[in-house]
Amino acid sequence: MLPYFEWMEASGLGAFFRGNVWAMLSAQVVHVCALGVFAGSVVIVDLRLLGRGLTDIPLAELAREAQVWFIGAFLVLFVTGLPQLISYAVREYHSPFFWLKMETMLIALVFTFTVRRRVTLTDEAHLGTHWPRIVAIVSLGLWTGVTIGGRLIGVLT
Repeated sequence: MLPYFEWMEASGLGAFFRGNVWAMLSAQVVHVCALGVFAGSVVIVDLRLLGRGLTDIPLAELAREAQVWFIGAFLVLFVTGLPQLISYAVREYHSPFFWLKMETMLIALVFTFTVRRRVTLTDEAHLGTHWPRIVAIVSLGLWTGVTIGGRLIGVLT
C-alpha cells in the first residue's frame, strides 16, 4: 500500500493542500465542526441507552433521528479528512496511530450498524437493563478510541 500512499502525497491535490494554508485550515475547521455534530449524534443515543438524557422520547425514534446526523456528519468527516491524509500520506502510512484509528473506526462502524442498531430498534420492553448499557459503553469506548487515535496522529507524528 505504500506506493499508493506515495502517489497520493505526490499528486497535485496533495501539493495543493500542503501549499495552500487557507484550504487546509478551512478543511480542518469544517472537520472539527462535523466532529461535534458526529459526537453529539453518538452521545445522545448512548446516553438514552444508559437511561439518561432524552428519556421521554422512544429509543427507536431518537436513534432514527440521530442516524441522519450521524451519517451526514460522518460523510463530512470523511471528505474533510481526505486533505489531511492526501497532504501527508506517507507520514500517515508510517504512523501507528493512523492505523489504530482506521481499525478502530472500522470496528466502531460495524458495531454501530449491527449490534447498536439492533438494540436501538428493539422494543424497549424486551431489552432489559443490562444490554442497552453494555452497548452504550462499548459504543462510547469505540468512538472515543477513534477520536483519541486521530488526535494522537497530529500530536505524536
